[in-house]
Amino acid sequence: MNITVHGLNFEKEFAPFLEQLITVLQSRRANIFLSPMFQKALQNLGVTVSGCEVITTSQELSVMDFVISVGGDGTLLDTVSYVGALEIPMIGINTGRMGFLATIAQEDIEKAIEVLFSKQFTIEDRTLISLDTDLQLDKSMRLFGGTAFGLNEFTIHKRDTSSMITVHTYIDGEYLNSYWADGLIVSTPTGSTGYSLSCGGPLISPASKNFVVTPVSPHNLNVRPIVVPDDSVISFKIEGRSEKFLISLDSRSTAVDASVQLTVRREKFVAKLVKFYDYSFFDTLRQKLNWGYDMRN
Repeated sequence: MNITVHGLNFEKEFAPFLEQLITVLQSRRANIFLSPMFQKALQNLGVTVSGCEVITTSQELSVMDFVISVGGDGTLLDTVSYVGALEIPMIGINTGRMGFLATIAQEDIEKAIEVLFSKQFTIEDRTLISLDTDLQLDKSMRLFGGTAFGLNEFTIHKRDTSSMITVHTYIDGEYLNSYWADGLIVSTPTGSTGYSLSCGGPLISPASKNFVVTPVSPHNLNVRPIVVPDDSVISFKIEGRSEKFLISLDSRSTAVDASVQLTVRREKFVAKLVKFYDYSFFDTLRQKLNWGYDMRN
């Protein structure tokens, strides 16, 4: 079995867990590969591993059976960008805080690898959101390095402390609304537990085939989030006092000119997340959001 391990930055106390992960995989006689970022993180910790190769090309990555993401939800989002259209199943080991996506606790590493090799899992297809623009750029200058898709959300936001912006929004070419706000979020079902939720958006089951359009601090208090089918094409025209505004896909942001035409739609490929049989989205909601607890005491 070919497995690549991906991760970004770690505190010193996580070194034993990383060593344990490699050791457990080696005990299963897996062919272990490291992403360049994970190799650098190990070097920064002073962790030395043997018998592991470093992935340097997408062609090498394409023959992987699984990619293990070690970190928090942000690292798993980065792993989605790393895997891209290859649709390699991803496993999230959580060394962060929230863990909506990376659901395996670091103390359960050995058990998780055992379950993986015994094939006691399912693979969930998660919808991605894709960004199109009218910018005619060469490959080296494409927005977001050519990986213009995200697992959680696409966001338009004002820059710094500038005044609010106006986002004229269209669904399949039909005018929806003009949002006078600090910004606007278009969230996937996966992203409904993230930024959209903090701005008053609804929670959506991962299998739902929808997008959620959620304003950020709208000027008109009667404006509310709206749920639309994920086969919709959503386009925008932006107005504001500033010549530039921010757009983001998950945790990646860049500034663009207000004249740029932006369109989002469902990406052609999906993110494949490995879920073990004891995993439940609703259990995760209750645990992470403290549902069912009497908070009055």
